[in-house]
Amino acid sequence: MNGRGSVSAWCIDHPVATLLLTFALVLLGVIAFPRLPIAPLPEAEFPTIQVTAQLPGASPETMASSVATPLEVQFSAIPGMTQMTSSSALGSTNLTLQFTLNKSIDTAAQEVQAAINTAAGRLPADLPSLPT
Repeated sequence: MNGRGSVSAWCIDHPVATLLLTFALVLLGVIAFPRLPIAPLPEAEFPTIQVTAQLPGASPETMASSVATPLEVQFSAIPGMTQMTSSSALGSTNLTLQFTLNKSIDTAAQEVQAAINTAAGRLPADLPSLPT
């Protein structure tokens, strides 16, 4: 192009028309923006399993070292687990395991139960029952 037939040459030669066209496009955008559809984020419920162990009279430190730690070691080997939190109090330990969205809760429950059974030999002998 030689420059005389280009869009930029026309815009330079017609500044008022260029300004009106620019305002029209901006106005069109302002009018169209609120009408754009907004899809809310889907509610996602991550598969979560809570494991509780009771040892009456045990201190929180004992629960953490003797009960929570062996369970955490076994649970950390479960594939698809994204987060594990534990809290120990007087006579009890609670562990919360969260898995990826594509992990079946039934499969996760079976794997958690298998991990509990594997850790059973490392748990205190006076534990009234296996963690649930």
